[in-house]
Amino acid sequence: MGEAYFYHLTHKPMEETLAMLLAKSLERGWRVAVRGTDRDRLDRLDRHLWLGDEAGFLPHGLAGGAHDTRQPVLLTTAKQAPNAPQCVIAIHGADLDPEEINGLERCCLLFDGGDEAAMTHARDQWRTLKTAGCSAQYWSEETGRWEMKART
Repeated sequence: MGEAYFYHLTHKPMEETLAMLLAKSLERGWRVAVRGTDRDRLDRLDRHLWLGDEAGFLPHGLAGGAHDTRQPVLLTTAKQAPNAPQCVIAIHGADLDPEEINGLERCCLLFDGGDEAAMTHARDQWRTLKTAGCSAQYWSEETGRWEMKART
């Protein structure tokens, strides 16, 4: 049974936290789907990841390519990712549901602490997953480093 990790962003930009989570996931040998809600924002994220420094290169692809099934990290708006991920990372308000969490190693939800709509969405997701009996952790960087603040 998988777990859901909620990351409350207050200091670092989403792209930095995402890169850290992707690197850790790849170190575990997991394939990852990064689920967004807007193709244009995923296009910008794709460009950002390609422009990263050589030491921090993260192999990835944007959904819709010829090799989606082989991508270690796939940026997508679809719920079903063709790269058969063990981890799904939801950004930009993308949803996670209890059934998928139970079928994965991990799900992560990144949300901007300065965006009230993002905060509301994260709270709703937390309640939904908690009610369904999913294991979840809430992580905050309010002190400047990541600390777990709650667990279901």
